[in-house]
Amino acid sequence: MAKFLVQSSGPLNGEVLISGAKNAVLPLMAAAILPEENCTISDVPDLQDVTVMTEILTSLGAVIEKPAPHVLDIDMSDLRTNVAEYELVRKMRASFLVMGPLLARTGSAKVHMPGGCTIGARPIDLHLKGFKALGAEIIFKNDVSVEAIAPPEGLKGATVYLDFPSVGATENIMMAAVLAKGSTYIENAAEEPEIVDLANFLNKMGAKVKGAGTDTIKIDGVEKLHGAEHTVIPDRIEAGTYMLAAAITRGEILLRNVLPDHIKPITAKLRECGVTVELGDEGLYVVADRRELTSTDIKTLPYPGFPTDIQSPFMALLTTVTGSSTVIETVFENRFMHVAELNRMGANIKIEGNKAIVQGGKKLEGAQVIATDLRAGAALAIAGLVAEGTTEISQTYHIERGYDSFIEKMRGLGANILKIRD
Repeated sequence: MAKFLVQSSGPLNGEVLISGAKNAVLPLMAAAILPEENCTISDVPDLQDVTVMTEILTSLGAVIEKPAPHVLDIDMSDLRTNVAEYELVRKMRASFLVMGPLLARTGSAKVHMPGGCTIGARPIDLHLKGFKALGAEIIFKNDVSVEAIAPPEGLKGATVYLDFPSVGATENIMMAAVLAKGSTYIENAAEEPEIVDLANFLNKMGAKVKGAGTDTIKIDGVEKLHGAEHTVIPDRIEAGTYMLAAAITRGEILLRNVLPDHIKPITAKLRECGVTVELGDEGLYVVADRRELTSTDIKTLPYPGFPTDIQSPFMALLTTVTGSSTVIETVFENRFMHVAELNRMGANIKIEGNKAIVQGGKKLEGAQVIATDLRAGAALAIAGLVAEGTTEISQTYHIERGYDSFIEKMRGLGANILKIRD
């Protein structure tokens, strides 16, 4: 098993290129199931999750080629099966996104229960609620797999109200509805930029999706889709992580390939702490050098609120600033597993239900810690940049699931971080 060794690194300086978004590319790859023609996706990040999704699509019959770095050609013309096998699906929760497009294209789909980070229940009931509203019959097999079967006349447009604005459910229902007869309305839909990116890709294929990025999405079904080319949006969570790495080390970095509108909540909270964030001609500048940073409170919310995926890295910063901070998690019920690891490094964080109280100004010390999930791993890595001694992070595969070239990019900014194997 691989581990990361992180040592105190001083202020980070330099520039970093933000990769295509992990949370955007996976639904885009799933959407490539819909047409019988080739799709080309550019700015694909080099991630373990992308590898898993590639394996899943290949098992379904896809021919996938990589004509250039960060480019995938996906040909689903020879779709051989509509069953996503357990051995692949268990590795990643986003694998459940193949169900909507398989159901739309073939009339039925069977997917085993997905895996992924253990940050909360993240049930699939909202996905299935949408499929059922479109006319599909839902069949469970011993809590191991679920099958959706469209009626003989095919899926039919309907109005679907989501009890929670789930990103995955919104995406899955969108992909199922693009080939349904009539119009579908998704109410209380997720508004994340990744939803808009998927809608843009579907529309390039010939779909008719309107309202993506608002709480109501309308999909007018079409008979057939065609191949398309698309470039993945920049990863707003990766951008936020490097912004926090600059802040915690009191450094100065330039982020290239960033969409400022997508990171407004992160920018606002960093500015409240005293960090300078400015947009220039070459990208986004983050400056925290020679400043005493102060505390702020954060509360995670669905977009456009503060992203839950940045909660743990931001908490790492709050352990080092002056004052007390309150962090409230409203999206996932089990997303404070990193707290015990940060406390192991000398932080003073107490949990009260879905609220964490962070006493800042603590001097962190290197320790042996565990990356309990993807974003927790990133939080521990940036905490290690300012900890005295060596921080040894295990289960780093979580980090590599979501960050393209994490070690290389961090070292390019001056971070003292290495990957080793037991």
